[in-house]
Order: sequence, then C-alpha cells, then structure tokens
Amino acid sequence: MTQPPTYPTPPAGGQPPAAGGFAPPTGPTPQGYAVPPQYAPPGWALPPGYAGPPPGYTGPPRPALAPNGQPLASFGDRLLAFLLDSVILGGVATVLAIPAIVVFVAVITPELTVTAPDGTPVANPVTDVLLPLLALEAGLLVVIFALSYVYQVEFVRRTGQTVGKRVLKLKIVPVDPAAPLSRGMLAKRWLAQQGGGLIPGFSYLDGLWQLWDKPWQQCLHDKFARTVVVKVAP
Repeated sequence: MTQPPTYPTPPAGGQPPAAGGFAPPTGPTPQGYAVPPQYAPPGWALPPGYAGPPPGYTGPPRPALAPNGQPLASFGDRLLAFLLDSVILGGVATVLAIPAIVVFVAVITPELTVTAPDGTPVANPVTDVLLPLLALEAGLLVVIFALSYVYQVEFVRRTGQTVGKRVLKLKIVPVDPAAPLSRGMLAKRWLAQQGGGLIPGFSYLDGLWQLWDKPWQQCLHDKFARTVVVKVAP
C-alpha cells in the first residue's frame, strides 16, 4: 500500500512557507538580525526607478536608483560639478580672449591718433572702431561655443564625464540601460542648455527641475536628451 507524501511541519505560531520560498521568523526581530527579503514570484520586478526596502527594514531611506541600478546623483553633487566645469570653461575662454583683445587694441589705437591737417580725427568711429569691435565679439562667441561643444559633447562621449563630474564621481548615462551614450544624446543636452540659456530664467528652472522630478531626478536638458546622471563608485 502506497503511503501519502509527507510535508514539512510549519513552524509553531507561523504560516507555512510558500512554494519555493520561506517564512521569516515571527514575533519581534532580535537586535542585529536583518529580516531577509521575501520571495518574489518569477517574472516579478520592482517598478522602474523604485528601490524598495525589504519588509521589516527600518534603516535610513535608500537612494533612488537609475534604470541601470546605479544611485542617482544628488542635487548638491550636480551643482558642484557644474560650478567646477564653469570655472574651467571660463578660464580657458579668458585665456583665449585676452590676447585677441590686446591685438585689437594695438591695431586700433594708432588709427585713432591719426588726425587731418585741420586737427580732425581721420578714423571713422563706426567703420574703424564699432564694426571691428562687434566682429571681434562675434568671433569670440563662436570660439567659446565651439569650445563648450567640444568639452560637453566630444570630451564626455568617451567616459560620460566632464572634469567636474569626474571629481564628484558622477556620470551621464542613457535612460535606456541597453543604449550607448551617443554623440546625439550629448548634443541634445548641450543644445538644450545653451539654447535655453537665451531665455531669461530658463537656466535656473532647468537646474532646479531635478528637485521635484520623478522618478529619475532629471533636469530639463536630461529629459530632452533621455539621459540621467548617476553616482559612480570611487
């Protein structure tokens, strides 16, 4: 006569374990004992961007995670990285602008001192001073924008980091973990930042947007480019 199969006896005072899982101990959790995470059915996953603590977890809030599982960068870290990058770009632009201004003054000054026999200046204030000065400013703006593009797009494309982000241990990654960080994504971020800067107050709104954006804590230029900024290990 075939005997019926036997099953493990459930622990006293607790529920029987689910198939393939286990039941945590009942009653108060002893000090120093971490309640293990519960069994998740096959195919089940947390919602994107949500790093939920295991049942019974009473420690500090866990950081929000990017789609690739890395912690999202904080507002303070991103602000410090931005300031450091601004100092670097501003310093390079100043180094390039000073010689151009010195040459401009050296060329224009002699013309301003030339006078006609009757003592009137020969130089025309518009064609000999104002227009060359405007051309110099336009040329410097083009050089500064080109420098910004190289720094924010071409330089970043290799590692996902500017110098400021590297110092603060931050990195730009796509929202889609399977997608590579492309030149197109970085160019969109750069265009959103530079173009938005022409609108009064947009730069402040762009940077502060991270404080209330969910679930990826993106700035507006991140949303436009479909990127997020994460904290990487030292």
